[in-house]
Amino acid sequence: MFGERKQKSSATDVHLTPSQKYGVLPQVEYMDITGNKVVLNLSGADNMRHVEAGDYVSHLRSFQGGLEFAGMPGKVSAAYTVLKPKVAIEPRFFKYLFKSDLYIQALQTTTDQLRDGQSIRYGQFALIPLPRPAIEEQRAIADYLDRETAQIDAFIAKNEELITLLTERRGAAAQSEVEQHVGEGLRLKFQFREIDVRAGNRWEALPLLSVSIHHGVVPRDDDSESSTEAGDLSHYKVARSGDIVLNRMRAFQGGLGVAPCTGLVSPDYAVLRPAADVDPDWLALVMRTPRFVGEMVLRLRGIGSTDSGAVRTPRISVADLGEIVVSVPASTVQAAELRAVTTSTDRIEAALSVARRCVELARERRAALISAAVTGKIDVGVAV
Repeated sequence: MFGERKQKSSATDVHLTPSQKYGVLPQVEYMDITGNKVVLNLSGADNMRHVEAGDYVSHLRSFQGGLEFAGMPGKVSAAYTVLKPKVAIEPRFFKYLFKSDLYIQALQTTTDQLRDGQSIRYGQFALIPLPRPAIEEQRAIADYLDRETAQIDAFIAKNEELITLLTERRGAAAQSEVEQHVGEGLRLKFQFREIDVRAGNRWEALPLLSVSIHHGVVPRDDDSESSTEAGDLSHYKVARSGDIVLNRMRAFQGGLGVAPCTGLVSPDYAVLRPAADVDPDWLALVMRTPRFVGEMVLRLRGIGSTDSGAVRTPRISVADLGEIVVSVPASTVQAAELRAVTTSTDRIEAALSVARRCVELARERRAALISAAVTGKIDVGVAV
């Protein structure tokens, strides 16, 4: 049903980029959408493959997302596999089939060496039998899936828009309560002291903590964004429960929080112990507000310009952090502001949880629907 297109590209072919999220796009359009700085292939046509409209192109995540339909002619890197139909087909049917969970699972069984950054080969693709219903049935199934998935996609898009709005509202809740304290009062260096206590021979008895831009300070086992450390951690810093831990490279993105227990943190992190009259949760909340983040950005150091955080390997030093001015109200006011923020954000978090679950269930429904339709388990009402 499909052969491999090995035709070399011509000088007039448009450079295409296949991706799991956006399909096959002209490379310049892909760069505009994603902001990625793709390196153009300048080594000549010998390293590029021609693509015809109606072909399917593997990409470097093909074992996770199937094959991408090319709706336009162009060229792709020779690292990709280009498939061309050898018989009359309804392209939309196979577009759905190649993205279905069942097909992806079958594709993964053809080798135990597929990994991220590796494209499938034609020989692997050719091992998997493909259904070939009558072309009228292919068209009917594709029409049905076009209608049904459009409704599901619209539902997902509305919920994702809601998630964005709720996330912004959650940030605004904190901003409205505590952001007014930034820019007035005393320099922050009078409100904390930096702690640099190393674990030594205690390191095996203490849990490893991680700083997440989304969740603050959490036990490393609970932070899926972090890799597990190995070896001797005696040089790691000890953060006590209630200390503020700062990822100096990502603090301006939200990489800070309050340690929930005594544990180990990276030696590159800063451990700050607030003064006795400063609530660490209140101070961490202040440090995450846009106004405070703006002050941090102005003080970033690294390679290149510091304008708007445009440095490479940006870091905030504890000394520079201490120069930011913050007014610290009485303990009772701090507690009242924290309660107000917690009340607002708890309601927002509950709504976010519902919206995220709706998106998750809708995506599961979409995947199940596609798999059922392309395998003939759903009667779409075609007369053959």
